[in-house]
Amino acid sequence: MNAVFLSAYLLAWPLIVGVVLAVIVTAFGKEWRDARKAGRSMM
Repeated sequence: MNAVFLSAYLLAWPLIVGVVLAVIVTAFGKEWRDARKAGRSMM
């Protein structure tokens, strides 16, 4: 049973990391677009 959980973890973590990274990149892109529309700097 332990091998099944380890295999599932090894297969699932890239998907989880990809979803988290996509959320972060999407939020950053939205903030960047909003700042450019408002004439503000991101820094």
